Amino acid sequence: MAVIEARGLTKTYAGNVEAVKGIDLDVESGEVFGLLGPNGAGKSTTIGMLTTTLEPTSGTALLAGHDVAKEPLSARGASSVVFQDAVVDRSFTGRRNLDVHARLWGVEPARAEKRTAELTAALGIADLLDRPVGTYSGGQRRRLEIARALVSDPRVLFLDEPTVGLDPRIRHELLDVIEQLGADGEITILLTTHYLDEAERLCDRIAVMHEGRIVALGTPTELRAGLGEELLEIRVDGDAQAALDVLRDDGIAGDDAFSVGSTVTVPLHDESSADAVAAVQQAGLPINAVLARPPTLDDVYLRLTNRKETP
Repeated sequence: MAVIEARGLTKTYAGNVEAVKGIDLDVESGEVFGLLGPNGAGKSTTIGMLTTTLEPTSGTALLAGHDVAKEPLSARGASSVVFQDAVVDRSFTGRRNLDVHARLWGVEPARAEKRTAELTAALGIADLLDRPVGTYSGGQRRRLEIARALVSDPRVLFLDEPTVGLDPRIRHELLDVIEQLGADGEITILLTTHYLDEAERLCDRIAVMHEGRIVALGTPTELRAGLGEELLEIRVDGDAQAALDVLRDDGIAGDDAFSVGSTVTVPLHDESSADAVAAVQQAGLPINAVLARPPTLDDVYLRLTNRKETP
């Protein structure tokens, strides 16, 4: 059963700026769903509409059965958000932050106390609760943010770039926490991230946004499979786009090949890598290196977000 449903959802800002251009989306109960895309793709606007902080221009969105435009309070009551920027009060203790949030969300005191104990123990911050949040590290504050979001027992948890700005060790520790939350299957998680390894590790399904639209949707395995079992990564000395044009003219590269920087990536599909490498070498291009390898989610992302929308 879908706990998040969007149909024809759009958002147009002043000056006729179309940030979101009619997306359809279903996120199932208990699913960990990733929303990926470059800056300006429409991810933040989409999250804003789903969390009732932005009003849709047209279309509908339901959160746990509540229309986000017509029933915003009910929709908010079924969800919580961990924003990219910290919203906890640094002058308060961790316990005080959790207590204030629980009161604002109408959580019974006994239930709030029990949830605080459970969550802070699970997140490894129970011994920090009586310290001012200003003394916490970045990773500790992010764990407190997650505890704060969960104290009201939401059905849906939105995580907006949850690991941005964290050092590698703390980032991986926090990924363990999010992975465990998702594995429990008791809460639906929708996260945005720029880290493809996070999406690969955490998400049951992924939607890739580009220029206000969803351009791909599926499991990480399904998205990778769209590029075949193997591809060529070609490093060129010169104009990579010009090299790609030559490879297409010679029938070596198809429509799903793409260039980024000085690298041309060519999905092989049914062609053998040995034959493809030989064809590339015979094309007479200034090549520095050619590598055959399996496709990654990074390749999927770069192919989908490297193209311009047709007017």
